[in-house]
Amino acid sequence: MAIKNTCVDCSSKTKWIIVTGGVVSGLGKGVVTSSLGAMLKTQGFSVAATKIDPYINIDAGTMRPTVHGEVFVTYDGGETDQDLGNYERFLDYKISRTSNITTGQIYQTIIQKERNLEYGGSDVEVTKHVPEEIKRRLFENASKSDADFMLVEIGGTVGDYQNIVFLEAVRQMKQEGCQIMFVHVSYLPMLGNVGELKTKPTQHSVRALNGAGIFADVIIARSTMPIDAPRKEKISYFCNIDPQDVISAPDVPSIYQIPADYAAQGLGETVAKHFGFVWKGNGALSKWQDFAKKVKSLSGKVTIGIVGKYFDIGSCTLEDSYISVIEAVKSATYALGKKPDIVWMDSKEFEEHPEKIKAQLDAVDGVIVPGGFGKTGVEGKIAAIKYCREQKIPFLGICYGLQMAVIEHARNLCNLAGASSTEFDENTPHPVIAILPKQAELLAKNQYGNSMRLGDYPADLTSGSVIAKVYGSNKAIERHRHRFEVNPEYVERLETNGMVFSGRSPDHKLVEFLERSDHPYFVATQAHPEFTSRPMNPQPLFKGLLEAAEARSKNK
Repeated sequence: MAIKNTCVDCSSKTKWIIVTGGVVSGLGKGVVTSSLGAMLKTQGFSVAATKIDPYINIDAGTMRPTVHGEVFVTYDGGETDQDLGNYERFLDYKISRTSNITTGQIYQTIIQKERNLEYGGSDVEVTKHVPEEIKRRLFENASKSDADFMLVEIGGTVGDYQNIVFLEAVRQMKQEGCQIMFVHVSYLPMLGNVGELKTKPTQHSVRALNGAGIFADVIIARSTMPIDAPRKEKISYFCNIDPQDVISAPDVPSIYQIPADYAAQGLGETVAKHFGFVWKGNGALSKWQDFAKKVKSLSGKVTIGIVGKYFDIGSCTLEDSYISVIEAVKSATYALGKKPDIVWMDSKEFEEHPEKIKAQLDAVDGVIVPGGFGKTGVEGKIAAIKYCREQKIPFLGICYGLQMAVIEHARNLCNLAGASSTEFDENTPHPVIAILPKQAELLAKNQYGNSMRLGDYPADLTSGSVIAKVYGSNKAIERHRHRFEVNPEYVERLETNGMVFSGRSPDHKLVEFLERSDHPYFVATQAHPEFTSRPMNPQPLFKGLLEAAEARSKNK
């Protein structure tokens, strides 16, 4: 008996590329997805992307960065997976919050519909209604974007029970007539005592995928080194795929060379053959090739210290907590024709060993204090900012970094002993950083999820200020993610003692940017400008920092 499709319309123009992962997580499926999109854009197609995450959280906003990595904020206020940042950087478009789908969202919607009697009293089943809701959201995204290609990355690893319903949804889409290509990203480990890349884990991963009713059209073989013909042939034979559709994806010095690398192996022609169009050649990928060559050929370096606190998870260091900051630094450094040298500085260590601040900060050309929450590492950040101010080290404060700069200024230049933020000191005698009444009401009701000041907000910039000069405008729009603000009651006193608030909200009630006139480059923003940086178009605040850092490097 035929099962009636009540959910989707596969007759639309949209073509689908579904990216799955196998063997281990963290293979770079987001970069693979983004690279495929970049390749397709060079052929004149419009491209959109969606990330599916199997966790029950509604979004990434309530997760610790050391567990999940960076929370990427979309222009419309979504707190999403960091892979959406890769999509934006590679595809150069503003992605919506709806482009991150989680298990939590799916079940929340289904349960609410059931409570509203929207299922007409029927049994609500996992095998029927969950895939239907997944497909509904995917097709809604495709309709809103009106893209020629919708790329869908399914998070996690094939074989995880959390992924089953998502794999079932895309299997149904294929069965229902959607134009779909399945790309499977797998890992080939190198065993040192054997001396060869092993394909067996990939074979098992592909069989697990087959068990879900999905058959890969392309296999991206991740490894520490390029895979050779014998390995391709073995994957081809045991995974039922042509050897030319096994793409070697070794570790590379720059992820921005990957689109050109894939194209050189014929992936573009494979995609074109699958969907029935003519690949126009790889000439349009020259911008990626040229950019990758430029990155490889750079000489000289600029050293930037990042004073953070979301590094350690056990004995490991998780740089993904600040991935957009890292990419923004790289882009700004590349624009100068230099190599980025990023030095990680743990603010918790500065608290325990303040004597290390001088040696570590003197060794860098510029300093960034990025976003964060809570009391941990606060005094270390404040001490680092004080040293940057006094020693004229170029400084960029981001969100939390702006707040720490205000606290440092209040304590040391305004004689406001004990000045602090009510976020981590409710009894401070001088709450120079405080929560807004509306945010306080939300926290009183324990409404933490997706309730901060989020997404794009405009700011008016002071004419002639450093901020206005780096933006080349008296207006700026940046993305926000915070609850606490500079307390308006202290603004006049802070300004009297040398702080320059050079950017404010259009109603001039909220501080958005600050700077110092007695410093080569001391700026901070309440926003998160790292989210709008692009590989070939660096974000202005980061570009300004790197220019000042390069000048310091030359003087040293």
